[in-house]
Amino acid sequence: MLAATVSAMSELYPLLLKPEFRERIWGARDLSPLYGEVPGEAPIGEVWLTGDECQVANGALAGTSLGELCRRYGRELVGETARETERFPLLVKFIFPREKLSVQVHPDDHQAQRAGLPCGKTECWYVLKAEPGSQVALGLKPGTTREEFARAVQEVRAEQLLNWVDIHAGEMIYVDAGTVHAIAPGVILLETQQNSDTTYRLYDYGRPRELHVVQGLQALKERTRAGKVEAQGEDDFSILVGSPCFMVEKRRLKNENKTSDGWEFSRSSDERFSWRSVEILVALDGYGVIDAPGCGPLGFGRGDAVVIPAGLDDFHVRAQWELEMLTIVLPPKDSQVEPRIRDSVSVGQKKQ
Repeated sequence: MLAATVSAMSELYPLLLKPEFRERIWGARDLSPLYGEVPGEAPIGEVWLTGDECQVANGALAGTSLGELCRRYGRELVGETARETERFPLLVKFIFPREKLSVQVHPDDHQAQRAGLPCGKTECWYVLKAEPGSQVALGLKPGTTREEFARAVQEVRAEQLLNWVDIHAGEMIYVDAGTVHAIAPGVILLETQQNSDTTYRLYDYGRPRELHVVQGLQALKERTRAGKVEAQGEDDFSILVGSPCFMVEKRRLKNENKTSDGWEFSRSSDERFSWRSVEILVALDGYGVIDAPGCGPLGFGRGDAVVIPAGLDDFHVRAQWELEMLTIVLPPKDSQVEPRIRDSVSVGQKKQ
């Protein structure tokens, strides 16, 4: 029996969020296998799952935005390690590129705060789907300097100096702030990032959009820790990435002949998550049901995101038949955990 340890005064419960479809010129109309119906007629490049404007779809709080809930409930929702209480700490979204994304870079926390922004933007990409030959660009080719790259931007040949990496389904890519990066078509990515939409566009293949070359070159780091992350664990449970900004795990649950007990989370018994953090569950495939104090069984399936408030101590997830999902939390305060990058050579660093 699931212990009802959530505060008796709490109005919060597992929150199923409505996805927010964002138009992008490089996006697509076919968002399968995640979504069937796509609103409007313009190409959709991103589907935001935990944006501040995303609305709750279930229960008494249905129709309320995530940002409004942060302002109303504060740390009861976001947890003790979130920097702010009035904004949701993490933005999780799917990316559907039909064309190359611009070559861009994001500021780190220090640079962002100097510019009057709440935080920088470190992110990671889980590769949900990748056609043969799919690539992303992570940083500069070994030995390339900031000055050489700036000259290449002016001469409209910047993409030639990028470090292009082949990617495959199931891989996790870490992109720390300051990394010049780009995404090529043929992939579907699930991005987890600090809740910042600050992007400095350095190069856009001649498309008529504004560039931010001066700010971008200031934010650019010649050496970063970006790269493919070495996952830890087995097929049914693995730690995909740990970092000072977020922790992402993958779980596979099966319920053959109703014999599986699923996955039960309890802060009182799970030492890895003894601190209080909001938790985000994203279904990648299959269908699951969440049982928790304060609400009836909540079903969620492929493409859905559920926010588990930090004030909710216990919940249980079971698969209807099979469920593959990511679970995303904030790390403990002042976490020193860094991702385990497979390649020991930093992007942009000349090999010895």
